Amino acid sequence: MADLDSRPIGVFDSGIGGLTVLKELALQFPHESFLYVGDTARLPYGSKSPQTIRKYSEQIIQFLKKQNVKAIVIACNTASSQVSEKEIDGIPVYNVIEPGSQRALELSSGKRIGVLATRATVNSQAYTNKIHAIDPSAQVFDQACPLFVPLAEEGWDSDPVTNLIVFRYLTPLMQQHIDTLILGCTHYPILKNSIARVTGSSIELVDSGEAIARWLSRDMQSGRLGKNQSGEIRQINIMTTDSSAHFTEMAQRILKPAKADSFAVVDV
Repeated sequence: MADLDSRPIGVFDSGIGGLTVLKELALQFPHESFLYVGDTARLPYGSKSPQTIRKYSEQIIQFLKKQNVKAIVIACNTASSQVSEKEIDGIPVYNVIEPGSQRALELSSGKRIGVLATRATVNSQAYTNKIHAIDPSAQVFDQACPLFVPLAEEGWDSDPVTNLIVFRYLTPLMQQHIDTLILGCTHYPILKNSIARVTGSSIELVDSGEAIARWLSRDMQSGRLGKNQSGEIRQINIMTTDSSAHFTEMAQRILKPAKADSFAVVDV
């Protein structure tokens, strides 16, 4: 691929969670344009079958391909657990599991890694398998957190109820003496402050957005992914599969200081 490419980078998730990844990418790559798809009509993905998750993901990937994106970021751990391809129809595809796994191993001092994720991601063993493929000596402890996504979607990131639920989910992992914790769902960084209050400063938190930004930067440096240096003003356009004033409000809040240029409802 040429070093220069002004086409947008496609990003998708089932709902608002992937906006935490979009925000990180928008801040790390201030000249790049982005096209985000939130599959709000069919969320959550975490409680659905692997076959359904794969089907929904393929439909959104084909939609993004028609929008002429230069790369696709699967900003959803559940979808990432079902789409392992690094390239589809010539378009680079990035999922969040491999970058997150690698980053956790880089940060972990004792190779005792916790994973917070949806039931679908936990059941897939995607993080455990990827971490062990990189370092078989690492120990992985996972915890399904089905209530985290609705709490994040409601914007209850500072609610006392959220603090209690976070404590309940994290207690088994803390008893395993983990030193690193993967936020294995892109919704979970919205609850990062509540999570950090339980883990304390001694446990490293791995955020999918930060991890995947490193991979995009690497590929831009190597030339696998072209950079936008055309001088055009970058655009951040957000599309959803169902209209929601709440989604728009939450998106504007999550993306700050970045800002969306447009919102639209689409069929995929």
